[in-house]
Amino acid sequence: MTPLEETAPDIEARSSTFSLAKQLVAEGLGTAMLLAVVVGSGIMGDRLCGGNIAVALLGNTISTGAALVVLITIFGSISGAHFNPAVTLAFLVRGEIRAKLAFLFVGAQVIGAVLGVYIAHAMFGEHILQVSTKVRDGAPQMFSEFVATFGLLGTILGCVQFKANFTPNAVGLYITSAYWFTASTSFANPAVTVARSLSNTFAGIAPSSVLGFVTAQIMGAIAAVGVFGWLLRTERKSAGPNGSSHPNVR
Repeated sequence: MTPLEETAPDIEARSSTFSLAKQLVAEGLGTAMLLAVVVGSGIMGDRLCGGNIAVALLGNTISTGAALVVLITIFGSISGAHFNPAVTLAFLVRGEIRAKLAFLFVGAQVIGAVLGVYIAHAMFGEHILQVSTKVRDGAPQMFSEFVATFGLLGTILGCVQFKANFTPNAVGLYITSAYWFTASTSFANPAVTVARSLSNTFAGIAPSSVLGFVTAQIMGAIAAVGVFGWLLRTERKSAGPNGSSHPNVR
């Protein structure tokens, strides 16, 4: 099952198939693998680009987008493959996940994200413990994160409504695109943002920039739930007093 491709009954049904422990491991492991990809491909691209930042970013982009398709496909049927507190928050706002489970998911995501950064550092012979010095501040960056997260949630909600089995592909494609059309290179994920502050590499973000990014991401997620919740709400036609049909919103 892909992100947001579930309702409260779906979550209950899945919990009878996969234990809470397995769901939390799926969220943590999937997020760890995602961060290993994001940070690792950033390091590789930076080392091989010969100073051409655009080439490094391109390698980082392609690797991340491809990995998202695979990871969501693998872990989606176990935990829903949120890998993102903004996605979990969207479920919570929509009343489709209990607060306790949402809290546990976010915890697993953050822990997994940090471990993924450390894994990437180990693979490339970097110091495991780092703090980024790459400042990403300013209104354009914050607005970019709002737009990136809004679009990500819109992508998920729209696909679930009309073509659910395409969701992994759509998320991967959207993030691939958003790396390039946003000034912030589309973090769109609070857990990813926090973890990347612990890597002084190509993909890093200074701790002083984290709060602004996370705030914009949360606002973008909430806005997307409201806008797309209304936009995608189905309508049915009922007969009017004269026998004519008119839309009636459910």
